[in-house]
Amino acid sequence: MIDHSQKELVLVLGGARSGKSAWAQRQVEKDYRSYLFLATARILDEEMAERVRRHREARGPGWRVIEEPLDIPGVLRKGCGDVDAVLVDCLTVWLGNILVEKGEKEVPRFRAELLETLQERDRSIILVSNEVGLGIVPDTPLGRGFRDQAGRLNQEIAAVADKVVFMVAGLPMVLKEGGAPPS
Repeated sequence: MIDHSQKELVLVLGGARSGKSAWAQRQVEKDYRSYLFLATARILDEEMAERVRRHREARGPGWRVIEEPLDIPGVLRKGCGDVDAVLVDCLTVWLGNILVEKGEKEVPRFRAELLETLQERDRSIILVSNEVGLGIVPDTPLGRGFRDQAGRLNQEIAAVADKVVFMVAGLPMVLKEGGAPPS
């Protein structure tokens, strides 16, 4: 268990199937007594329903869960109860929800509100996000815009995070710890 007087902010990055969600979950279960899972995905088809079912099963009964596709700041400010830590999975799904439902012009407002909330946190927050800039350049304007917005979001959160972990093949690489990147 860690010192709960420290309200740490951790960003866990990685590609698809890199192990970021499982690693983040294990860390939260190991380091905190009580925790909440803030899920951002919407169930829009059978395949997604199956993914969500498997995630729920893997988490087990110790997790309180809130499903919120857009208002992460609102949940972090008012909806967490007295848990020690909140695991948000995942920021890139949240960003996609904003782009589709609110439009690209609203992204800066949502991003600014999230950053403000993270800096005023009253509990530890662990954020999972996809690193989408390592692959091919998307062939559509929406895809390129999403990639660019995700990169900006990840950079801004990494700048204020206490710890940043990059997952590759299930292995964590610590990019930043104690609030400063390694020299």
